[in-house]
Amino acid sequence: MHIHDWNALDEPARDALLRRPAQRDASALRADVARLIAQVRADGDSTLRALTRRFDGCQLGPLDVTEEEFDAAEARVPADLRAAIVAAKARIEAFHRAGMAQPYVIETAPGVRCERVLRPIARVGLYVPAGSAPLPSTALMLGVPAQLAGCPQVVLCSPPRADGSVDPAVLAVARLCGVRRVFKLGGVQAIAAMAYGSDTVPRCDKLFGPGNAWVTEAKQQVSTDPDGAAIDMPAGPSEVLVIADAGADPEFVAADLLSQAEHGPDSQVLLLSDSDAMLASVAREIASQAQTLPRREIVDAALAHARLVRVRDIAQALDVSNRYAPEHLILALREPRAWIDAIESAGSVFLGDYAPEALGDYCSGTNHVLPTYGFARAWSGVSVASFQKSITLQQVDAEGLRGIGGDAATLARVEQLHAHERAVTRRLVRIAETPA
Repeated sequence: MHIHDWNALDEPARDALLRRPAQRDASALRADVARLIAQVRADGDSTLRALTRRFDGCQLGPLDVTEEEFDAAEARVPADLRAAIVAAKARIEAFHRAGMAQPYVIETAPGVRCERVLRPIARVGLYVPAGSAPLPSTALMLGVPAQLAGCPQVVLCSPPRADGSVDPAVLAVARLCGVRRVFKLGGVQAIAAMAYGSDTVPRCDKLFGPGNAWVTEAKQQVSTDPDGAAIDMPAGPSEVLVIADAGADPEFVAADLLSQAEHGPDSQVLLLSDSDAMLASVAREIASQAQTLPRREIVDAALAHARLVRVRDIAQALDVSNRYAPEHLILALREPRAWIDAIESAGSVFLGDYAPEALGDYCSGTNHVLPTYGFARAWSGVSVASFQKSITLQQVDAEGLRGIGGDAATLARVEQLHAHERAVTRRLVRIAETPA
């Protein structure tokens, strides 16, 4: 693998080096996705079945998973997998519960009481991919915070297998998280069905979950349609950026890079280091370890746009990382916590040699549904707050209005909103005229 020297590149070359892999022509993708969404909106369940037959290669009868299918799926989940799921759920729940927002009330002036209350989003749709492999871990990452938030209606869509069934582990997780309505749908058609509803699939207020370029584009399109649904974030192909110093273990670093590369051919992995020896060792390790991976074809495709980058020092590596804003950031450093304050933009960060990103994917407790493609500059990963709305309240008595009403009237007058001004001053006059 070629090693790039960051300090030998001009700004256009640096931009090109950090550019995410092109998935396909963006305009063609937008048009194709828009056409599929329109078909689902027009014909509902019949189009959902037709698109499933076309893209997933199976003929569906009922779109939803029955109780009998849930039971059969749970019976097929091996005991060790069931135990791992239960243990992971406990950690994910503990972490997310600890970070839950709380309602609060404060008197901002005498007689002026302001509050914030929290309400769950009423109808949420969870998307669990199963492109190159099913992802029961994503069902955990979405199902647990939805359950903690208390969302009244939770539906889940996941692509069917060739026999028309949903992956048993995904169904076992759904039931464990209290999700009773699961639909055998994937891709654009699943997003469209949850955003607009069909005869079978209920319409949702907000959609959650990662996916490929098609799913990401579909989520973005429905989120900009007033008749569509909100979304958690732009969450597309996976990516990791590793910063390693001379003391890092090349075997571990290469393994972390390959673990992201195997997600899909459009995943991207980057290594930044101030050590030429480290970069060369990791390149050799990648070549060696990749040969033994079952998903070698996918890994090789992803490695075609991998980047190994020489930087001046770790401080510069953090600058480059912030510029890239990775979904996952691994600090394979001797003193990783010393650099936390320098991190400005990243979805989730892994500190030290014994914190592989794979732990965050499955069972450390943090959420793995994270912003990709640089959206970590402004977006955060999924949390319980993603499934809630905050509503503010204010209660004002006569004393309170007398105390702050003049400020409101002055500001309204400056903005030439005279009805606003008079809505305050009429009350102030009434208060003045009222005997004490």
